[in-house]
Amino acid sequence: MVDLSDLLTDLADESAQLDALVAPLPAADWARPTLAPGWSIGHQVAHLAWTDHVALLAATDAAAFFATVSAAPDPARMVDHGAEQFLAPPAELLTRWRAGRTALAAALAAVPAGEKLPWYGTRMSATSMATARIMETWAHGEDVADALGVARPASDRLRHVAHLGVRTLGHGFAAHGRPAPTAPVRVELTGPGGDTWSWGPADAADRLTGPARDFCLLVTQRRHRADLALLATGPVADEWLDVAQAFAGPPGVGREPSATPAGGHGVRA
Repeated sequence: MVDLSDLLTDLADESAQLDALVAPLPAADWARPTLAPGWSIGHQVAHLAWTDHVALLAATDAAAFFATVSAAPDPARMVDHGAEQFLAPPAELLTRWRAGRTALAAALAAVPAGEKLPWYGTRMSATSMATARIMETWAHGEDVADALGVARPASDRLRHVAHLGVRTLGHGFAAHGRPAPTAPVRVELTGPGGDTWSWGPADAADRLTGPARDFCLLVTQRRHRADLALLATGPVADEWLDVAQAFAGPPGVGREPSATPAGGHGVRA
């Protein structure tokens, strides 16, 4: 089991990588549109600041967390409203994001072992919450990098995102109104350093293989399956590529495939 303090260190490092990317940007660049409809780079950072805020409430004041849910004028737009609410000029937004993520890390470190925190449609341990924050920070960091036309180096922190992606296999099916599969899936991913990360029984008939970064892009719905070098063997693994979703809540809209599919992707029966 991953130690919470190690997760919080990785969360801080993932946040610092994105911080270093956006902090030097001129104000005009914060208004650049990203692939998320209606969201600029500023919205992406504001969303992270808002999510850190509600996660902090979940860790310190459950009643206040539930109050934000019940007070939402339109639950379907809660995420968009949160980003708009926290949007501010770059310097102010950076200060807010930095203070919020620091406060959240301290709060998660203080959560008693075994305690579950309220979240949207579920309850999470502090370890799971930290993992989810790594996933979201990385995913929204990809949105920012795409908007800027830069490629970020992959790190072993992707293992946390991949682990969450595997753990949420059933959730992805359920979110799309499909029964959770009972057949296990063997997942074998190639990490940034060339080592293999694996989950599931070695003799499972259904298998999913490919680069870890591609799998993380899939489960965060940052790329269409057609643009990824992931190979599915068996019907469950194949269907998973259509519904994978590592984040809580209703099914995301995903991304459209690009004009040129990635080489090496595919499905085997």
